[in-house]
Amino acid sequence: MYILREIERNDIKIINEWRRDKTLQSFLGGGFRFINEDVDIEWYERYLRVRNNNIRCAIVDKDKNELVGVCYLLDINFVNRSAEIHIMIGDKNNRGRGAGTFAMVEMLKHGFFDLNLERIELEVLESNEKAYDLYKKLGFKKEGTKRHAVFKNGEFFNVFFMSLLREEFKFESII
Repeated sequence: MYILREIERNDIKIINEWRRDKTLQSFLGGGFRFINEDVDIEWYERYLRVRNNNIRCAIVDKDKNELVGVCYLLDINFVNRSAEIHIMIGDKNNRGRGAGTFAMVEMLKHGFFDLNLERIELEVLESNEKAYDLYKKLGFKKEGTKRHAVFKNGEFFNVFFMSLLREEFKFESII
């Protein structure tokens, strides 16, 4: 139903719309900002120039050939064999339909089995229960809480730190 591919210049317009969606951004760790499309084009071009330690993939509905989200492995450290994972399902119609699970499993498989990573970590807002539940289902372990770490919509939110080790990743039981 879905495929992953590296993000392309044509994706930037849609990604920019998602990054300007206050409702969507309320689920994510970053703050809301108005972002001009030219800023995102420069962000994309910078990624292409320096992508040795970052992998940015588009999540695409295979049947419709439509972008539904993005999933990234960032700050890949080949000495410590670790990276951060990020995901955003921007298309409201594809939330809760398996796109996030698919993308996370595929990106984790890529990180652990193609890149030989040992540890993949993430941060999630305590208030984002759906994401937190997905991460637990995938085998991520909560390592700690950063209290009142993010200010959004007039209030502070806690952030959970989570990680998954290669030996803990049991994708066969998830799919």
